[in-house]
Amino acid sequence: MKTIIHKADTRGYADHGWLKSHHTFSFAGYQDPERMNFGMLRVLNDDVVQPKMGFGTHPHQNMEIISIPLKGALSHKDSMGNKRAIEVGEVQVMSAGTGLTHSEFNDSKTDEVNFLQLWIIPEEMSVEPNYEQREFSDSGKRNQLQTVVAPKDKLEGEALPISQQAYIYRSHLEAHHSLNIDLRSPNNGLYVFVADGEINAADTHLNKRDAVGISETDKVQISAHKDSDLVIIEVPMS
Repeated sequence: MKTIIHKADTRGYADHGWLKSHHTFSFAGYQDPERMNFGMLRVLNDDVVQPKMGFGTHPHQNMEIISIPLKGALSHKDSMGNKRAIEVGEVQVMSAGTGLTHSEFNDSKTDEVNFLQLWIIPEEMSVEPNYEQREFSDSGKRNQLQTVVAPKDKLEGEALPISQQAYIYRSHLEAHHSLNIDLRSPNNGLYVFVADGEINAADTHLNKRDAVGISETDKVQISAHKDSDLVIIEVPMS
């Protein structure tokens, strides 16, 4: 088993006033050759957007983009005609493929929005762009894995599709409960991000906003020291 530990305070940080962003991997002004990606997981940004502020219309191409709100609601508008808010409990996916433009705004006059944005490198370039979002139940992640994103050719349950052999899980692990995760392929690694709480994963102690990347194994055990909210990403390592 191979592990790489990313403590919360080692992430890149940018304060733009209207936006405060922590970068797990190299992004924009934060560049670290030792932190370019974890397998096909290229970006994990932890963004806080101030009231009545947001990202103006900008392009994406050939990237699988997943947004997960942790607090507040983020309004989305794109060149495919989609226009709606993403709220806590929902997950949004965009396969940028041949290209699209979109904007993201915090419409609240008083409350910040905190959301995670993940970029996963696609297995197939220049696919037709696609957008989907869905609400997932709290009960579905209580002390178990809830699959929220899966490969478009291997969809299961209510999972949203992406163009990569990757999976994203949510889990709310109550204190003193454990998960035993069987990886789906020997080539896959598991990236465990602690949105909140305190856990042990692969013999690594993690607190809020810490993460660990785990590879070269077929099983991972996670145990919670206190109630914990987790985002777990399984991706091909090559």
